Amino acid sequence: MLALVSCNSDEDFSEIITPPTSGETGGSGDTGGSGNTGDTGGTEPVRPSNPDGIGYYRPKTSESNDTCNMVYEYMPAPGQFINELKTSGFDGNQTTQFDANNYAMKRIKKNLFVSLGAFGGYIVVGFDHSIDNTGGYDFGIMGNMFKNSSEPGVVWVMQDTNGDGLPNDTWYELQGSETGKATTIQDYEVTYYRPTEPGQPVKWTDNKGGEGEIDYLKNFHDQEYYYPLWVEEDSYTLSGTRLEARNFDQSGKGSYWVLPEYEWGYADNFSAVDRPADAPRMNKFKISNAIDKDGKPADLDFIDFVKVQSAVQSKSGWLGEVSCEIT
Repeated sequence: MLALVSCNSDEDFSEIITPPTSGETGGSGDTGGSGNTGDTGGTEPVRPSNPDGIGYYRPKTSESNDTCNMVYEYMPAPGQFINELKTSGFDGNQTTQFDANNYAMKRIKKNLFVSLGAFGGYIVVGFDHSIDNTGGYDFGIMGNMFKNSSEPGVVWVMQDTNGDGLPNDTWYELQGSETGKATTIQDYEVTYYRPTEPGQPVKWTDNKGGEGEIDYLKNFHDQEYYYPLWVEEDSYTLSGTRLEARNFDQSGKGSYWVLPEYEWGYADNFSAVDRPADAPRMNKFKISNAIDKDGKPADLDFIDFVKVQSAVQSKSGWLGEVSCEIT
């Protein structure tokens, strides 16, 4: 699950509470780039102004959940687990953004993995209260990493500055061990193109003159398309921070691929720094690590939304694309 936990205390990370199911409204409605959550069947929440005059702070109460309670947008890049009917839990009916959001929320509630696909794929979630910046670890994200199998996701945070309850303000990246390195690209963009027929790889181009394909792995995942069914356009572009790929073929024969971990600061990463001993598939994060587009500290007192985004554009032979997963 994508979990909010109080990481600055002696919290037992094996006791993470899953939010209760709320009918069939697990997602956010059709965000589709407009930020509209659709009819949620309730009144607008009361969002008291922050005493410092920035944002709308919602304090945690005894009834607050310890995990995210809303998926506002699930937009993966193409990949072998997208639209997949077996292990991924798709059923072929995810043909709108609303359906995709609901799919992701239901999977998170059941502690089942949600794949973000190749580079740029992301998920945006919210909470029923604001998350305080304590100066220490403030929240955690569960993945499915293990030793020599890290598929990192960059984490972004947002404060509900305008108080409308939607993730339509400014995103701030949480810096990690790769921030500022020459091998990290902050303004990377990839455009993916819909295959012209079933059973074909997904072609892509980037804003650095590169191009490639998301391989079609018929022997493992034989759904007709790896391109999200709910994307109506014949191409779509995803942008964000790209990390240098670390995966390599240890066997030299294409049979044994290794995906080493990054030092710290990423989701789905077998870090020796930010994984708690009692929850080895969780990475912990500090709001105090938030930076603006110029790399300067964002100095956020609290946040209301979190985005996780697949951060590597690479593939590992028969294993396929490197894709961040959250569970």
